[in-house]
Amino acid sequence: MVNFATLKKSSGSIDRLAKELEKLNAPATERKEDDRFWQPEVDKSGNGMAVIRFLPAPAVDGDDGLPWVRIFNHGFKGPSGKWYIENSLTTLNQKDPVSEFNSQLWNASSEESSPQRKQAREQKRRLTYISNILIISDPKHPENEGRVKLFKYGKKIFDKITLLMNPEFEGDDAVNPFDFWKGANFKMRIRNVEGYRNYDMSQFETPSALDSDDEKLEAIWNKEYSLKEFIDPSQFKPYDELKKKLNDVLELVDEEGSASVTALNSSPKKVFEKKKTAEQESAPFSIDDDDEDLKQFKALALE
Repeated sequence: MVNFATLKKSSGSIDRLAKELEKLNAPATERKEDDRFWQPEVDKSGNGMAVIRFLPAPAVDGDDGLPWVRIFNHGFKGPSGKWYIENSLTTLNQKDPVSEFNSQLWNASSEESSPQRKQAREQKRRLTYISNILIISDPKHPENEGRVKLFKYGKKIFDKITLLMNPEFEGDDAVNPFDFWKGANFKMRIRNVEGYRNYDMSQFETPSALDSDDEKLEAIWNKEYSLKEFIDPSQFKPYDELKKKLNDVLELVDEEGSASVTALNSSPKKVFEKKKTAEQESAPFSIDDDDEDLKQFKALALE
């Protein structure tokens, strides 16, 4: 939230608008990194470390804002050789064609090792969170220290946040890690486990004030980025457009009818059933809710 004094102070500045114009005028095929985001760098062995502080909800999001947003997305490659990488409408508590199709696959067989369930697992949702952080220590890039950045992280780190706020053992104090005065720094310890980043050894330090000077804390607070933009409906494609892309990537035949999904993996043309049977409605697909990532999605993201 910008007050009038801030608005007056920024009078005449066009830097922010100029940057937005650059984004609009950039070629559609050009991939630009968002420099608002930070990720720790690891060494050749895949190990790394850093210390960050999770920050409270940004001032620009108002009093009702949370210090994080939760986003579901999908990332998988179809038999067509094309990739499906899209935000899931389930983030907005809306129906999503991939989740519906995965439900059909899952309920088409009761065998855990069936081709249908294997395909459903490969197409499951990826859960990520985004928060504002202050970088306390970044050995690989010390120039980042003291900067406010956006940090995208998965369920394992969020579980550590949840555990700090809701301790398992009686007598342990609940701590809000997003609090300026009573929060705690997060010591990141990254290891390479089976070729992927592992944060199991990361932990929160003893709670302490981020700074004793409230003016400095307010200055940090005012540097935070809005989180609401990441869950704005404009960031999600309409259901019909997502369904069309899914059909294209998986080479599905989009039609109304009663064709069974049991033949999905043996037929050259697969059928997307919009309608579910009563049995399918009573057995919702839920295996995709808790996984932190998809290996194939991470591999693509690193290309």
